[in-house]
Parts: sequence; structure tokens; C-alpha cells
Amino acid sequence: VTNGDGFGLGWYTPYDKTPALFTSLFPAWNDQNLSYLAKKTRSSLFFAHVRAASTGGISQFNCHPFIYKNWLFMHNGWIPYFEKVKRQVQNLLEDDIFNWIKGTTDSELIFALFLQLSKKVKIKTPHDIHIVLLETLNIISELVKKNYKKGICYFNICLTNGKYMTAFRYCTSLQAKPETMYFYKHEQYIVVASEKFSSQRFKWETIPKNHSLLIEPNFNIALKELRS
Repeated sequence: VTNGDGFGLGWYTPYDKTPALFTSLFPAWNDQNLSYLAKKTRSSLFFAHVRAASTGGISQFNCHPFIYKNWLFMHNGWIPYFEKVKRQVQNLLEDDIFNWIKGTTDSELIFALFLQLSKKVKIKTPHDIHIVLLETLNIISELVKKNYKKGICYFNICLTNGKYMTAFRYCTSLQAKPETMYFYKHEQYIVVASEKFSSQRFKWETIPKNHSLLIEPNFNIALKELRS
């Protein structure tokens, strides 16, 4: 299915710890502003997302990536029975995080719960991000299972604070497969993508099911199994 329900691009600049953000409701392949910006924009770290709306309507507030202070977050997947567990997740948020939410997607609420839980942790490594994000997803998964035992959550997520990055390929069923996720490591850069967008230039490696990819600023990487 072609993802034409908007797109977003987030990136970091030397001028501010808060990343820049550009979102649009146009399909990514038909947005003239994107073609202009892409030719003139440089960054050491980009997030890009094209959306196929599942939970939440078509709105710029629902376009990924989501931004909060120095954080960027994007998600491919869904929470089953979201309308049934939404209020329970919201009740875990303090006012500052709850009032920050502008959209109606399950993705933004995942990010909000991560931000809430990260308040008690000093993020010094990508592993710290891994731990807090896994706790976030386990809480949501348990809320789903408590009410709907056969519900399967799909959590393909990329998350960064501008220095460290963690990418999850995760679903909560041993039988089901999460959405695809690949990476390519070069001496000077790393690419993480949901699809192999260039088979000739890159030798893609698959992130295994229920694993996270941890990325350091010096391009050191590690794969870590996700255990609930």
C-alpha cells in the first residue's frame, strides 16, 4: 500500500539542541517544498517518515516524526483496541506531558509515555533509551493483554535524543512477524530503513525480530534482544 497520508522530516542543526521539523499533508513525492529543502539542508542526523493513516485522522499533528525538546520519535505499527486502552495510558502521564500531546495517534501516546518514564532516568547511552522504551512498550502491552488476551502490538520504532539512537523491531506475539526493518553501516554513516530503498548501493542487514539496534555517536552499533 502506498503511504500517501502525509510525511515528516526531522533533523538536527549546530544552532540548537531542539531539532528542526517539517511536516506536510501532501504525499512526499508531490511536495515541492520538500524538493527545495532537501537540496539545501545538511545534518548529521535525519529522521524521515511517510504515513499511511491507521489510528488517528489525517492531520499535520498526526504526522511523524514527533518532537519534544531534543527528542525525535517515529513509529510504524499499531496498538490493537487503542480506543479501549488510550485513557489508561493517558492516566499515567503528568500534566506537562499530557498537555503536550496535540494529535490523536497511538504513536504519539507511546512517545508521551516514554517521555514520562524517562524523567526518572539519566540518558547516558543508547542502552538507557532501550531500557526506558522497552518499559514503555511492556506497560502498553500489559494493558492490552489485561483486557484483550489475543491483541498483538506492533512496535517498529526509531528514537533519538540527537546523540544516541535506538531502533526497535518488535511485536508482542511469538507467532506474528513485526514489520520489516533494515540497516546499513558505512564508515561515515548508518542508514536504518523500513524497506530496502537501494539494493545496488547498500548491502542491507535485517534487524532480527524482537531486537533493537543501538547506535553510538561514533557509529558503533549493537544488536540487543528484546525481552519483556
